[in-house]
Amino acid sequence: MSLRIVVCVKYVPDATGDRSFAEDLTTDRESVDGLLSELDEYAVEQALRIAEEADDAEVTVVTAGPEDAGDALRKALSMGADKAVHIEDDDLHGTDVIGTSLVLAKAAEHIGYDLVLCGMASTDGGMGVLPALLAERLRVPQVTLLSELSVADGKVTGRRDGDAATERLQAPLPAVVSVTDQSGEVRYPSFKGIMAAKKKPVETLDLEDLDIEAEQVGLGGAWTTVLSATERPARTAGEIVTDEGEGGKKLAAFLAERKFV
Repeated sequence: MSLRIVVCVKYVPDATGDRSFAEDLTTDRESVDGLLSELDEYAVEQALRIAEEADDAEVTVVTAGPEDAGDALRKALSMGADKAVHIEDDDLHGTDVIGTSLVLAKAAEHIGYDLVLCGMASTDGGMGVLPALLAERLRVPQVTLLSELSVADGKVTGRRDGDAATERLQAPLPAVVSVTDQSGEVRYPSFKGIMAAKKKPVETLDLEDLDIEAEQVGLGGAWTTVLSATERPARTAGEIVTDEGEGGKKLAAFLAERKFV
């Protein structure tokens, strides 16, 4: 039986752009270019490596977002994923991580899965809790923040590197796994891969297809809200300490005044 791998990816604002909030205090995704979250590329890479080592495997990438989010799926398909699922619905606007976990869990069940792979966090929200929420909704084990993983004999095995120790973890399939940016170098899409991606199937679903009520997602269904936001002040010129033999003392006094030392 084919190993069914589902990879959750996100279309995020380019971190090098001038990111800001929209009028409703959600992330402004219109005035800045978007792309596949860099941290999710590692999840795609690990899914492809597992599939290459398996006798029979299929990699499906899934995302929830507006039409432009399809660009994230096409990047993953050009890397080598087999097919994609795009959940697109106007009522998703403003959905927080709780609602997103519901949508992606329903999508995983719709697709069918043995292994769900995620990045360690998104580069826009950065919460890092989606894999745990997904595992809870799917009622399967979670093995998170892995820098190394493999799948064999119906189990996923991996290594988690901490500040003080390294852990070896194992869980039976089906399971939810997240990987870090230390899990392995991400491949670049080849020209052949880019051309092949144009012919790969992309299924589009909405909330009704997943049996989700609009009230469960969006701003109205969010468990978190932004009450206010202030633009970061422009960087000002720093204080110049002229060294005329007393530079060290002046620097120490400057640091002590601001309680840095």
